[in-house]
Amino acid sequence: MTDQVAELFREYHGSLVRMLMRRTGDRDRAEEIAQEVFARAVVAPPRNPRPWLFAVALNLVREEGRRRARQERRLVLYKAEQPTSALRPDEALDRGERIASVRDALDQLSERDRDALLLKAEGFSYDDIASTLGLARGAVGTTLSRARRKLVEAYRAGEGAHDAAS
Repeated sequence: MTDQVAELFREYHGSLVRMLMRRTGDRDRAEEIAQEVFARAVVAPPRNPRPWLFAVALNLVREEGRRRARQERRLVLYKAEQPTSALRPDEALDRGERIASVRDALDQLSERDRDALLLKAEGFSYDDIASTLGLARGAVGTTLSRARRKLVEAYRAGEGAHDAAS
């Protein structure tokens, strides 16, 4: 560790870990994130250290939250795809095709539109969607409306291509 980063560590480590512990509720995780923050400070020493260290720490917490939310969405989608009862083979095939068509349509949306729809499907409020995606609250309704329209259009276009191939 450079002398500058060692000094930053002595001066800010304790308060950074305390803030991270309050944010994450987990002392070990707070220590890990603080370690990552100081590792980044070694690579790119900050000019204004205190705000930089805390901003990087909060960004890492947010990134972890987004990663966890994506994993949870995948798990929910996976669980939704699992048969709840024994389906006849033709029903299972139809269901699989519908799921694939919806996934294809979702893949055609922009990341923001897709995320907004998935968050809404998970029961997120407009305020939570705005906060999660970095949107103004007033933009959430418009984003969801546009995303729904594009999803329906992509789904119908996909069905048309599927029908033509049949």
